[in-house]
Amino acid sequence: MTQTPRIAITGGIGSGKSFVIRQLQALTGEQVYDCDSAAKRLMCTSEELKAQLTALIGPDTYVDGVLNKAAVAQFLLSSQDHAQQIDQIVHPAVAKDFLHSGMRWMECAILFESGFDKLVDMVICVTAPLEVRIQRVTQRDNISDDQVKQWMGRQMDPQEVAARSQYVVMNDGIRDIQQQLKEIINNINIKSCNRPFFP
Repeated sequence: MTQTPRIAITGGIGSGKSFVIRQLQALTGEQVYDCDSAAKRLMCTSEELKAQLTALIGPDTYVDGVLNKAAVAQFLLSSQDHAQQIDQIVHPAVAKDFLHSGMRWMECAILFESGFDKLVDMVICVTAPLEVRIQRVTQRDNISDDQVKQWMGRQMDPQEVAARSQYVVMNDGIRDIQQQLKEIINNINIKSCNRPFFP
């Protein structure tokens, strides 16, 4: 274990991962690397990534240097393999960017699917009961229960995610999130030979 272990936070749609991360940042004063935001940023700013995506998708991928989302969407919808081809370009760039960021906390919704779990020393899974997750997403996105379930069906089973993680935060709206995070942070610090973060 390194003195400053890298830690990933993951969780399925509706688990309340963003809320937990805000609580974590408030407790530690540390920033959390957002893989999804980083991917979007790099697709717009990295010349190497732009060249690779243009070679894959075609000359309409960027218009005046701006990502053409319609062209990318059309490419994605035309074949099941296309999403994987884009991932093979974008994921290594995000992984490299994270490792060079100096941050020890990472947020990644598709942590195990992307292989990003290999970039960190431990994983915290944020979870919640199914009915709570569905209610959160239907209210947030104004979509039906069936649409939420369909989206959930595309993600890794939350029980498998929890089983592959070192820690689990239950975000059911009842249990104290800060207390759960404090216990996890103290445990991490003790394991990495640092004194407890919280008394």
